[in-house]
Amino acid sequence: MASLDVKGELHGYLRGARETLVWKLDGLGEYDIRRPLTPTGTNLLGLVKHCTATHLGYFGEVFGRSNEALAARFSGDAGPSAEFWATPDEAREDIVNDFREAWDFSDATINELALDAVGHVWWWGNAPVTLHHILVHVTAETQRHAGHADIVRELIDGSAGLLNGVDSLQVRTAEQERFRGQVEAAAAHFQ
Repeated sequence: MASLDVKGELHGYLRGARETLVWKLDGLGEYDIRRPLTPTGTNLLGLVKHCTATHLGYFGEVFGRSNEALAARFSGDAGPSAEFWATPDEAREDIVNDFREAWDFSDATINELALDAVGHVWWWGNAPVTLHHILVHVTAETQRHAGHADIVRELIDGSAGLLNGVDSLQVRTAEQERFRGQVEAAAAHFQ
């Protein structure tokens, strides 16, 4: 019986979530990747920036590792929510490159430490955690934000799906209006 590579499997899911999040920017102009499409201000480029900060914090600070140059990019005049939006002077390419640099930094932590390596999350009351816990947590969070990005992207141009080129929703453009009407009619029973 082959042995399980738990770390490799978890890492694979994290890599997939990262790629999906960045892919959601493809083909869109600067306005569309920056504009808030929810009352809380959720925007595509902000999701990428947030996940960059998440990777740096969880795979860096938690385990006593740092990437000072990359972390310094989150300081400045953008305020306490700086990681959730892009100022006009921040280029898409720089934000995506920062995210990819955070991947490399995180991947080094994942590759160098054992799953049972212990770190501490100060923003959780200095709770002790293992790399396994952090890998699951960051994968879940990145997947969650990839889902947010999927909805935001659908609001922009109707594009939806988990993987580039794969319509996992199975709803074709010709069927979308009919399907939405069917869902609305079912919901209307409860008005």
